[in-house]
Amino acid sequence: MGRILVTGVGLISSIGNTVAANRKSLTEAHSGIEKASFLQSRYTSLLPFGEIKQSTEVLAGLMPITQPQVTRTDLIALHALKEAIDDAQLSEQELRKHSTALISASTVGGMCLTDHMYADANAPVPTGSPYLSSYSNSASTLFLQSFFNIGGIVNTFNTACSSSANAIMYGARLLQNGLAERAIVGGTDSLAKFTINGFNALMILSDAPCRPFDVARKGLNLGEAGAFIILEKEENIAPSQKVYAELKGYGNSNDAYHPSSTSENADGPFLCMQEALQTAGLQPDDIDFINAHGTATENNDETESVAMLRLFDKVPAFASTKSYTGHTLGAAGAVEAIYSILNLHHQEIYPSLNFETPIEKTGLIPVQAYEKRSLHYVMSNSFGFGGNCSSLIFGQYR
Repeated sequence: MGRILVTGVGLISSIGNTVAANRKSLTEAHSGIEKASFLQSRYTSLLPFGEIKQSTEVLAGLMPITQPQVTRTDLIALHALKEAIDDAQLSEQELRKHSTALISASTVGGMCLTDHMYADANAPVPTGSPYLSSYSNSASTLFLQSFFNIGGIVNTFNTACSSSANAIMYGARLLQNGLAERAIVGGTDSLAKFTINGFNALMILSDAPCRPFDVARKGLNLGEAGAFIILEKEENIAPSQKVYAELKGYGNSNDAYHPSSTSENADGPFLCMQEALQTAGLQPDDIDFINAHGTATENNDETESVAMLRLFDKVPAFASTKSYTGHTLGAAGAVEAIYSILNLHHQEIYPSLNFETPIEKTGLIPVQAYEKRSLHYVMSNSFGFGGNCSSLIFGQYR
């Protein structure tokens, strides 16, 4: 089977509206976690968020006409996917082919419009709601399919925080099994009162910028983002075509330990990283850098550290970019996959922010300063609720 290559990327997050703007913020250690400007929630003034620095109305400027059922989640996805398609120089004809697949991910979906749909349902004379069709997590995928006239296999993943990592994995499998010539993979999520209230009920939201892998970590900051990657088989691309990196391996596991926590011995994280190495044909000491899941919650950072100590004789350099963007939920796997691709493409690593003191049980210290470094293989971890854990390995294209 031929190699699977990354030929296009698109990204919007709280630290930039393009891939280049995101990289600039990462190299300058500039976080996008701050007070939100556009979010309407009782927690807007109380908690920091990784909010995209554009209003929904501005994002809607990409649309030829205004459609009330198109959500902020959809528009964020549209922004990111347009950049990825342009970057890979895909034509309208190529998008329409049955060999072009779209595999996206979302956990929020249209829940950002819950209040609108609730008001419609409780109107004195109910007449239906334009927001009902956009409420599911798959609505953003169908919107993208329709907007870009994508003609191949279309699917949506919702496995919580590992959603878009699993979308990338699924797209790679389509290519390997001859079911697509190219796969557009990624995910999108927006900030929404529904999810904010849910995470607040779990008591894992921090009232300050998050501190991944720090002993004094207080919890995560929610963020929003859209991120998409174009995957193509090596034999299908032109010799002159731009290539960012190779998707070398991937792994998924489920420890089924707890609805929102991983087990103390970190079976799920350990097994998915181990499987990623196996599919890549690599050994643990081949990994040069890890973009850790690193949510800054009490459970995740300790168990992810335990898993790394189990797998690696010497834990590679690692960091968590959630200290820049916040936790972007279903988009996180794709966001951090792109950051891993940038690591390789530019031979550089981006530091964790706000770290001071290591967790006593594990003693691991993330990278704390921007570095230029020779990198061959980068691992990106994404661990979801219910114990659904995924790891991706990207390799330098040579």
